[in-house]
Amino acid sequence: MIADDRRARLRERMENGKFRPHPLTFPQRELWEASPVPVGDMANHICCVIEVRGKATAEDCSAALAQVVGRQEALRVSFLPGKDRPLQMIRENCPVNFRAQDVSDEAYTALAIEEIAQGIFGEPFDLLQGPLYRVVLLSRSADDHLLVFAIHHAIADGWTLGVFLQELCVAYIQRVRGLSEPLPEVALSYTGWGAVERAYWQGAELESRAVFWKSYLGGHQRIWADREGADTASGAHQRVVTYFSAEILEGARELARGGGATLFSTLLGAFQIALAEWTGAKDIVVGTPVANRTKQASKETMGYFAGIVPIRWEVDPEAKFGDSLRALHHNTQECFAQAMPFVELARALGDEGRPGHNPIFEVRFALQNHPIPDVVLPGISAKLRMRSTGTARYLLGCEITEEGDRLEVVWLFRAKLFSQVEVDSLRRLFQSVLVRACGFPETKISNLMKETE
Repeated sequence: MIADDRRARLRERMENGKFRPHPLTFPQRELWEASPVPVGDMANHICCVIEVRGKATAEDCSAALAQVVGRQEALRVSFLPGKDRPLQMIRENCPVNFRAQDVSDEAYTALAIEEIAQGIFGEPFDLLQGPLYRVVLLSRSADDHLLVFAIHHAIADGWTLGVFLQELCVAYIQRVRGLSEPLPEVALSYTGWGAVERAYWQGAELESRAVFWKSYLGGHQRIWADREGADTASGAHQRVVTYFSAEILEGARELARGGGATLFSTLLGAFQIALAEWTGAKDIVVGTPVANRTKQASKETMGYFAGIVPIRWEVDPEAKFGDSLRALHHNTQECFAQAMPFVELARALGDEGRPGHNPIFEVRFALQNHPIPDVVLPGISAKLRMRSTGTARYLLGCEITEEGDRLEVVWLFRAKLFSQVEVDSLRRLFQSVLVRACGFPETKISNLMKETE
């Protein structure tokens, strides 16, 4: 419930045009209708640290941030509770949520600075009042800084971070060069994209896609249904970063080319085999994210666009890996072609979210393709390092990113369900299956499993 005084202020602001109400987008609805954790849980915070080298003052950073906030309406969003579901409230103008702290004293060790960052990440957001992001400049010296950035998943996804970093750097350079022109308006606003999506996903289109998914996912049994519960689902995932070598990456690419598949399908096949061996379950469903930014204009817009596609594969130990890879690749393409808003898919299957239970899948697998480039401009450079993806719905996740000539493999898991030792055993199994498959693509899957460490 909203207190009477806050309700009165909201009504006044709406009447004088300071707020514009809009319906939730389909991805936003997931957080309220199909998530195992409450929307206000800190597990829905996307968190990163931006390492900045070069002269950077709090005044200039705040002014640059104001430019980005003016351009990107997602940074001016809050949410008004409604009878059926909330509304997005877009502010016309919004002060920046920025502060600065000097951490140059010797007392600020790396550990102390990390504790400060974790405290910033964990600060709750007021979904009604906003803003739903915060930026803190930690200055270790005049030309050595950390920008700690936290943003709620309701207004951002992984792609958003790259957009934010690039625009902030451009606005900063304009500022220090004395250029007064504001950043140009985005070609497609986030609420504009949401309106297009709602117009497309009407009853007939949703019903047609639902027919496919009801058949495709029918009869699947969850792996850890007996472990689900609200007490295991809250809070951020534990995060462990590992790497696969350049030799493994090149081997996987060659295997994909030889099998008429993609790098994604190849990595997914090895992962699902490893997961089948690790869990003892052969019928595996994973959820994989899709960017949902098919138009060039949307690639320049901050907001929560990403969707989820379930992919199911029954691992056959007697099949040859090469044959299975081709079948999995075809299967994956069909799933992407039949993709629909996840919240509507869950509703169609009668498997909507509840505390501790994520609809349809328990495991997330991703080959990240959202651009988060290092930025190097005259006088300043910036590198973004992820801390939390804000995707709270799954029990176990594997997120892979090409980093130069190797693969960064990030493991995310519920610490109350899995130990780090257990997850490391899955990591070794995944790597071993992949290496063996690259060397012997026509061997039986059962042999890949037997030969693992």
